[in-house]
Amino acid sequence: MAKIALGLDYGTNSVRALAVDTATGEELATAVFHYPSGRAGVLESEDDVHLARQHPADYIAGFVATVREIGRSVDLQQVVGIGFDTTGSSPMPVTADNRSLSQDMPGVLAAECWLWKDHASHAEAKEITELARRRGEPYLAKCGGIYSSEWWWSKILHCLRTSPEVFDRAASWVEICDWIPSVVCGINDPTAIKRSRCAAGHKAMFEEAWGGLPSIEFLNALDPKLGALRERLYSVVYTSEHVAGHLSADFAEQTGLPGSLPVAVGGFDAHFGAVASGASPGTLVKIIGTSTCDCMVHPLDEPLPDVPGMCGVVRGSVLPGFYGLEAGQSAVGDIFNWVSRLTGRSHEELTEAASALKPGQSGLLGLDWLNGNRTILVDPRLSGLFVGLNLHTTAPDLYRAAIEATAFGALRIIERMEQYGVMVERVVACGGIADKSALAMQIYADVFGRPVSIAKSDQTCALGSAIFASVAAGVYANVLEAQAKMAGVRPTVFTPDAKAHETYAELYGLYRDLHDQFGVGSSLELSHVMKKLLQIKEDSIG
Repeated sequence: MAKIALGLDYGTNSVRALAVDTATGEELATAVFHYPSGRAGVLESEDDVHLARQHPADYIAGFVATVREIGRSVDLQQVVGIGFDTTGSSPMPVTADNRSLSQDMPGVLAAECWLWKDHASHAEAKEITELARRRGEPYLAKCGGIYSSEWWWSKILHCLRTSPEVFDRAASWVEICDWIPSVVCGINDPTAIKRSRCAAGHKAMFEEAWGGLPSIEFLNALDPKLGALRERLYSVVYTSEHVAGHLSADFAEQTGLPGSLPVAVGGFDAHFGAVASGASPGTLVKIIGTSTCDCMVHPLDEPLPDVPGMCGVVRGSVLPGFYGLEAGQSAVGDIFNWVSRLTGRSHEELTEAASALKPGQSGLLGLDWLNGNRTILVDPRLSGLFVGLNLHTTAPDLYRAAIEATAFGALRIIERMEQYGVMVERVVACGGIADKSALAMQIYADVFGRPVSIAKSDQTCALGSAIFASVAAGVYANVLEAQAKMAGVRPTVFTPDAKAHETYAELYGLYRDLHDQFGVGSSLELSHVMKKLLQIKEDSIG
């Protein structure tokens, strides 16, 4: 009989479940559950455009619904383990018996899950960064030197400041990648939850070298209530091949799964997607969707300095036994969608027309900051820019320039990694855009000057969860063995075109000028940019 691992991927709008044959990596069945609450699963507020929350009950309903759907196609009695990945940082307040506080405070948005894309805490993020620098604390070293409004402490501090009644009623706070596995295992004490090293290291400034979480003294300096919360959180974290618990009898009955199945420690979607895409030294994995997350690994026994501007350098956060590096862009697919909405043209129409343009032919150059900059500037208050517009600019011109801008932003991340000794030999892309847009993938290869491969699975994050589940279940001794059997890439490789790369190298030099002037505040003279774009355009069309 086949041994099946079940992986569940909790995204922004839905949860996807995947059943995988652990021996071959064959994907046997999938199921999707769209969150019913809010707008496409997101709870919003007219009073604050930066706010984005989710209703935790949707997560549990999604688990039951997708597993039942999987059970229509495969024998659930062959499932040997379950893994979970989620968005992050997506923390939520919980009660002393590990229920979502939203159950006791219905309709109160602050009592819901604070979704990753919630940027309401940008002032608190700046305050945390400034305090750590002023005190000479080491906490920022492993997260790029700047704390983000997307992350754990910023959101909790913002709750304390703006919704003190919610903060005061919360027994603890839990990332949803830790909470969902705990609930299906029947764990009713937040202090008994096995917390994810991935989430703690990248978003909560956890590192054993300085005693785990930031000190009580540091947190007290932000607010004494935050310092008091530290004792109700955690002091130990786990990589995701460990067993978080075992499926409760209640959820076994609700889903049809065998009782007492091992459930792996959770983690973040992009990191699990990287594992399923074949993450290894020298390989950059780009998870490309509405935004991007870039992941790399680096051997623990090789020196690695702290890398400014990264979203984290954390031991074991991607693959156990390696440093995990995370970076990303706050908007990619969202930018392409913006062009489509703005011009009233479909992606298919725009892609076909933009494919006929040569590199540089649009005469445009963009900064990909329409939702701020995640890496390397870590500044949510930056905004987008397109230079070179004229009365003849077309919708396809703008669409291609938008793709190119995101490729230039991605190359800036690659350069920063290599500047600190993490060399990028090849790129593997996964996610919706990687699957659907050959134009974007070829532009990325041409801009990077490196081959771009595509992960074999359409559900890389869920596959990553299944890989960790297979190790937690004892099917494989370690993640590398499971990855070798279950992960992989497709035969198609996007190879850089030498002439296109040469043109893009010129454009990238101009992008760097704009990037540094508007993002850093350099004293560069920019009067050459528009005329140089015209020259590149003229050269491209001969």
